[in-house]
Amino acid sequence: MFRTLYRTVLGPDRTRVLPRALGRLRLPAFAALIIYAFVWAVVASANYVRQDDSDGWWVVVFVTTLGAYVLLIWSPLYAWRLAAAAFFPVSLLVVGEGAAAFQYWTAAPLFVVVVAFYSRAIVIAVTVVTMALVIASEPQAADMALFVPIIAAVVYLLGARGRAERELEEERDAKAALEERARIAREMHDVVAHHMSMVVVRCETAPYRIKGLNEEAEKEFQELGEAAREAITDMQRLLGVLRTNGQEPEREPQPGISRIPELVRPGDEAEVGVDDVPEAVGLTAYRIVQEALTNATRHAPGSKASVHVHENDGVLEVVVVNTAGGPSRGGGSGQGLVGMRERVAVHGGTLTVKSTEDGGFMVRARIPLGDK
Repeated sequence: MFRTLYRTVLGPDRTRVLPRALGRLRLPAFAALIIYAFVWAVVASANYVRQDDSDGWWVVVFVTTLGAYVLLIWSPLYAWRLAAAAFFPVSLLVVGEGAAAFQYWTAAPLFVVVVAFYSRAIVIAVTVVTMALVIASEPQAADMALFVPIIAAVVYLLGARGRAERELEEERDAKAALEERARIAREMHDVVAHHMSMVVVRCETAPYRIKGLNEEAEKEFQELGEAAREAITDMQRLLGVLRTNGQEPEREPQPGISRIPELVRPGDEAEVGVDDVPEAVGLTAYRIVQEALTNATRHAPGSKASVHVHENDGVLEVVVVNTAGGPSRGGGSGQGLVGMRERVAVHGGTLTVKSTEDGGFMVRARIPLGDK
């Protein structure tokens, strides 16, 4: 109970639910919210200034009213906290007819957003605190506080579907990440197994290639070859665990950085300024370009893309930029970015994805090369 109350009143919150819930309508919706808050802030400040004993406190009324809705963009819980903290002081400053209605119409949307998007425990805590603030600010109108739990119950039930969809989306992302990690592990196996096989071959053929080896050196090469062979066997056994039911092993060689130009579409540009990278890094770069161009074809048909791959201070930079195109065709699993992030994270790199000023999209990966 106390932990929930602390999280509600003082704890950190990074739940940016509105941008995800509103989607492409977020910018006009945010603009409408800010205009709504600005109007009420002006009305409240004007009411306060018209009072006989008014002074410079109108700034507090204006800033708290408008600031709560600005915070709403980042965190509805932070917005509610500011409105709740200012509820009682503002009720003391702004008196007279219409003062209570102003506060209710300012705080009500913030309260509704929190109830619609947050967990049941936080909703209960917010409802109790809001009821207490309403009673404290207007003891003679305590019956108004009874509407708070009613509104909370109705909004919470209406928001149940949205919460279930967000939980399903989070589970889907987690599953996609696990599947991508398993796929990365399978591909890494092919890369590592190639090098381990070379070790086995060189160790077993060393006595025939190198003249004058003594018995101890031959034994050392033999033991190294056996260890490398056991490592390959262990990796193959682990790979069998990672495969899904009925999945056949891939026989084709894994693509590398040299095959990136093969991915570009007609009219696209490709510049690969490096060819000496570790195989695992080359495979990651290939998959990133492949996914980025696939997304461009699917979500921006008719667009032009440019691919730039180069090395800078021991870091491989992969940049794919596509221009604006036609309407998105939809489709796809929606987990392409998850896979790219997982692949870059394996090497300790970073991935940046963002829209460009001309309406296109950019994918930039920075992958440490390490020891080649």
